[in-house]
Amino acid sequence: MPLSEFDIIARYFAQATPGRDDVVLGIGDDAAVIDPPAGQQLAVVIDTLVAGVHFPLETDPYDIGWKALAVNLSDLAAMGAEPAWLTLALTLEQSDEQWLAGFSRGLSELAGQYGLQLVGGDTTRGSLTVTVQVAGYLPPGQALTRQGAAPGEEIWVSGTLGDAALGLRLVQGGLEAGDSAAEQLCGRLNRPQPRLSLGIALRGMASSCIDISDGLLADLGHVCAAADCGAALQYADLPLSSAARDLIAADSGLGDLPLIGGDDYELCFTAPADRHTDIQVLAGQLDCPLTRIGRIEVEPGIRCLEQDGSPRSVTGQGYRHFNESS
Repeated sequence: MPLSEFDIIARYFAQATPGRDDVVLGIGDDAAVIDPPAGQQLAVVIDTLVAGVHFPLETDPYDIGWKALAVNLSDLAAMGAEPAWLTLALTLEQSDEQWLAGFSRGLSELAGQYGLQLVGGDTTRGSLTVTVQVAGYLPPGQALTRQGAAPGEEIWVSGTLGDAALGLRLVQGGLEAGDSAAEQLCGRLNRPQPRLSLGIALRGMASSCIDISDGLLADLGHVCAAADCGAALQYADLPLSSAARDLIAADSGLGDLPLIGGDDYELCFTAPADRHTDIQVLAGQLDCPLTRIGRIEVEPGIRCLEQDGSPRSVTGQGYRHFNESS
């Protein structure tokens, strides 16, 4: 007998995440009641993942659960916020208990790492769609935003770029790699690591910040548009994993993926040049690679330069919904 939506909630989600003292009323009523920290501002984010659009249909349900939460945590990281509570809206074609068990494990494992409590949501029948909303908090006036970049400031990114896009090519069968490289790249695609500690540490240090979800050029473009400025990037300075570097060296046609590939979920931020040393120290303290990749300029637009200073021609523009060329 198929599970009802109430059975699904009770069996797989009611106790899936740790409890929090600030949750007055969680799952089981018409609304959650939360007692947020005094003197803090709330930050709220939401993302929807659709099967066949945001993840391949054959993706492991554990990875879907992990990623559905991770992409929201990445948004909070880009704001410098600390996550606390989440809600889940899950649309399923059928109540597949094996799928639900895997999905619940992925979601709950990541939630447990950051002390998030699942406080409510909805379960319906239809094409597989996952919507997660996460709320967190931060001190008043300290939110990182896309605004604030100024000419002369340095542009930084965390981690490495292009791994997830290469992982997607592997999953789709358009690329081949050795077992170790494939595991690394597909891991970046399916289980991104939100940079929450970095976002919090950048309060008061970064002038602007955004997470890289649609590709570096697309997301940095939002920062530049918000500040009415432009940027110059040094292609040779883009941080690449060893797996990505080897694949790009073997096939130059993959060379634009670190610029336009989505799903990296690293942070891209700007900061005054006199904070350069502070940022390097921060990288060591957090054990998080941080790389300066360019500068903000007065002239609008983003220019990517080769090592000799010549402009690099980039094919593609990053992911966009409702754009058939994406």
